[in-house]
Amino acid sequence: MRVIPAVKEMQAEVLNQKAQGKSIGFVPTMGFLHEGHLSLIKKAREENDLVVLSIFVNPLQFGPNEDFATYPRDFERDRALAESEGVDFLFYPSVEEMYPNPSSVTLVVQKRTDVLCGKSRPGHFDGVATVLAKLFQIVQPTRAYFGKKDAQQVAVVEGLITDLNFPVELVPVDIVREADGLAKSSRNVNLLPEDRKQAVVLHKSLQQAKKVMDEGERNPSTLISLIKEMITSESSGRIDYIELLSYPQLLPIERLEGKFIIALAVHFTNVRLIDNFILEIN
Repeated sequence: MRVIPAVKEMQAEVLNQKAQGKSIGFVPTMGFLHEGHLSLIKKAREENDLVVLSIFVNPLQFGPNEDFATYPRDFERDRALAESEGVDFLFYPSVEEMYPNPSSVTLVVQKRTDVLCGKSRPGHFDGVATVLAKLFQIVQPTRAYFGKKDAQQVAVVEGLITDLNFPVELVPVDIVREADGLAKSSRNVNLLPEDRKQAVVLHKSLQQAKKVMDEGERNPSTLISLIKEMITSESSGRIDYIELLSYPQLLPIERLEGKFIIALAVHFTNVRLIDNFILEIN
C-alpha cells in the first residue's frame, strides 16, 4: 500500500492506473477506522481493480461548536488497518494541501438538508459536498462507497453526483452494528460507560417501530411517538430529532408507503449519536 499526501501525486497515479483500464473503488473517510469503514473497503475490494481510501478530517463540515479539534485521530492504526484490508492507495492530505488558499468557490446544497442532521447543523452538508467534489476530481473513482448510517449524507451525495454529472457510481453499504445493535461510530469511544449502556435503546426503538409497522400501522406520527417514548423512558439522552421521511427525497409523508427512512439523533453526555432504518412498503 502506498501513502500519498499530495493532490498532484494522487491525480498522476490515478491517471496512470486508469490509462491501464483499471477500475477504482473509492472510500472517503475522516479516519479512526472501525468495522463500518472496513465493510466499505471490503465491498470496494470485491468490485474494483484498485481501492483508494482517503483520510481527511474536513474542517468545512464542522460547525463553530462542534468537535473538529477533538475528533479522534490515529493515523498509524488507520494505516495498518487499511493495509490489512488490501487498500492500494491511502490518500492522506493535510488541511493546507486540500485548502491552500481561501476558497473562491464552495458548494451550497439546496435540497435534502433542511431535515435530520442538516436542520441542526447548518452548513454541514455544504462542507461535505465541497470536499467530496474535490475528492472526486482528485481520485476520479469508478465507484464511491458510503455507509447507510449517515443516510442523509448518502442522499446528498446522490444529488451531488447526479446534478454535477460526476461519472461515479454511488454504492451505499449497510450499517455495521455492535453485538447489542448500536451502530458503529468513531464517536462511540467517547461515550461514558452509563451512556454506552443506555445507547442501545436507539436501535431497540427502531426495531420496535418496524415491528409495529409490520403489524399494519401506517401512521408516521404513531411510530415517531413510540420511538420518543422508548428513548425518554429508557435513557437520559436528549433527543435532537426523530423523523420519518420519503427516501432519498427526504420529504414529509402522511402515510407509510413506498421507500422511506425512520431516522433519529440523540445527545448523550459527550456524544451525539445517529441511527436509522430505511424501509419500503409496496
